[in-house]
Amino acid sequence: MWRNIILFLIIFIFSSCTKQNNQDLNLIYNNSLIIDGETRFKNISQLTFSGENAEAYFSPDGKKLIFQGHDGDDLCDQIYIMDIETREIDLVSNDQGVTTCGFFQYPNAEKIIYSSTFLDNSACPPKPDYSRGYVWKLYPGYDIYSAKLNGSNPISLTSSPGYDAEATYSFDGKKIIYTSLISGDLELWTMNSDGSKKKQLTDRLGYDGGAFYSHDGSKIVWRAYYPQTEKEISDYKNLLTESSIRPMALQLWMMNADGSNKKQITNNGSANFGPFFSPKDNQIIFSSNMHDPKGRDFDLYLINIDGTDLERITYFEGFDGFPMFSPNGQYLVFASNRNQNKPGDTNIFICEWK
Repeated sequence: MWRNIILFLIIFIFSSCTKQNNQDLNLIYNNSLIIDGETRFKNISQLTFSGENAEAYFSPDGKKLIFQGHDGDDLCDQIYIMDIETREIDLVSNDQGVTTCGFFQYPNAEKIIYSSTFLDNSACPPKPDYSRGYVWKLYPGYDIYSAKLNGSNPISLTSSPGYDAEATYSFDGKKIIYTSLISGDLELWTMNSDGSKKKQLTDRLGYDGGAFYSHDGSKIVWRAYYPQTEKEISDYKNLLTESSIRPMALQLWMMNADGSNKKQITNNGSANFGPFFSPKDNQIIFSSNMHDPKGRDFDLYLINIDGTDLERITYFEGFDGFPMFSPNGQYLVFASNRNQNKPGDTNIFICEWK
């Protein structure tokens, strides 16, 4: 569903490159891609150069990224692993159906997880119908799979008839949090890493998804849309019967790992998503269009976990999203429309974090 967020964004930037060495990663930096005002970025390196690539997340050693991507409107997202220094990319899903939300198992990267429709239907499903407006498609064939690092031996962790996706590991590797429609609504659930002991954490009418654990495992941050008016509730329920949602004002929430003490972090009437905890778990980095009256321009923001001290991080006139800090806190990876090779491209970037 991530690609729908950037449907209307088309920006071109051309610039030159320089090479620098770093104590951890040897990267080719293109610092002309840093926009005025992006003072948190010391250096920036572009890691992909064509297609729609997003949701790139670090391996526990900070040397690899798992991400989803495709290059061509008739193709569906698959899951890839990249060696950050060599740029070598390996396909780790089976190139069937559509996939989303890959993540490494921490702390030793013994496995990966992702969601796929391949068992339900090996064909690439049709794209969403936008004749009724802007919607996300919740393909009912999505289930969550774990597999070895090379993608072999995929094992189904969910088998419900509806949507199961948006899964991430806790950083001790013992728990998985994900979004499921099994209750009849889009709720957050947890399960053990082997798929056992599934537990529902949210129960409010609306969409709960895109969740991540804090590094210490005590908190969970996620995005949510809760319809309020009778019309919003009716529209939401009707779209669910068609395996779709129309996300509007997605707000960020946080709770304890057991589902208690739910607190709203943002309340700005805008679309906020892709939240991730800072290395010290005292702040959240996320993407939002709060600064754009038209709602098409997404940038990265940083906020304290109590909702104070909002700081804008990026200033690119297009899409910046899906941020994640490296395990050592030295780098930030994110997806962006900057420096497109062709209209519609979204690429993966890594920068040193100040």
